[in-house]
Amino acid sequence: MILLRLETGSAAWVNDLCMRMTSTQASEDYAWLGTAPALREFVGGRQPAELAEKSFVVSNKDYEGSLNIKSKDMRRDKLGMIQVRVNQLADRALDHPAKILSALIIDGESTACYDGQYFFDTDHDEGESGTQSNDITFDISDAGTGGTPTEPTAKTVAQAILKGIQQMYTLKDDRGEPMNQGASGFTVMLPVSMMAAGLEAVTAELTGGGDTNVLRALRGRFNIDIVPNPRLTWTDRLAVFRTDDAAKPFILQEEDIPDVIALGEGSEYEQLNKEQLFGIDWTGNVAYGYWQHACLVTLQA
Repeated sequence: MILLRLETGSAAWVNDLCMRMTSTQASEDYAWLGTAPALREFVGGRQPAELAEKSFVVSNKDYEGSLNIKSKDMRRDKLGMIQVRVNQLADRALDHPAKILSALIIDGESTACYDGQYFFDTDHDEGESGTQSNDITFDISDAGTGGTPTEPTAKTVAQAILKGIQQMYTLKDDRGEPMNQGASGFTVMLPVSMMAAGLEAVTAELTGGGDTNVLRALRGRFNIDIVPNPRLTWTDRLAVFRTDDAAKPFILQEEDIPDVIALGEGSEYEQLNKEQLFGIDWTGNVAYGYWQHACLVTLQA
């Protein structure tokens, strides 16, 4: 039953934000190549460009979750409550990538990514890009959108999201070319305390004061999903991620699909110990990918 539950589960926002990589060894070495050059006028012959290369290693980690259940308790469980707990073990395995990815996102302001800067930082610099930031602020008092940094209005959240998208449109690659000029799909991750304002920001026709909701008005141009994440420790910020490109903000590296251990009724383990063992193993890790497809927006007053 655990295996069936694993096969039917999902973690949609993890898939939207991550490049899934299959691992076959203890660690994987990623050669991060720079971008191809823009076209130039054909004058004086060809001028081939070399791809910049940066590499980093992602090491796998082993995780497990197990339950020991006495055989007599299994026999006496008329209401099926033990099976509920066994199913919850499968849910934990499905949720594990979301758990470790949430921790990675939270640490984005203090942990380096492939370019040596913090993932969310104000001074990224690669090749001909110039100094760039994907860690910005939105001043509620100047914008006059209402609420506070920890209890923003829907209008404030809508404007903050748009500011994050706008910032991503300014980011350039190592050739000095725009990175996100065709971006149209985004996921916005915010704390649960902003959930109502966030959902209203992308669905309501009008915001506070009867003004036209700019995000709703742009629904034909942008597709924006709201993800309230209860694991976030933020109270005054949200993160905008681009999700419509093959390159993603994060890497999800998996060595195996969750491996199920079930030493149940009739097994030698049960006969020796008078109990049944259920377990799930998962091997893999998460890592930062393209910081250019992410922007952290901090609200201030």
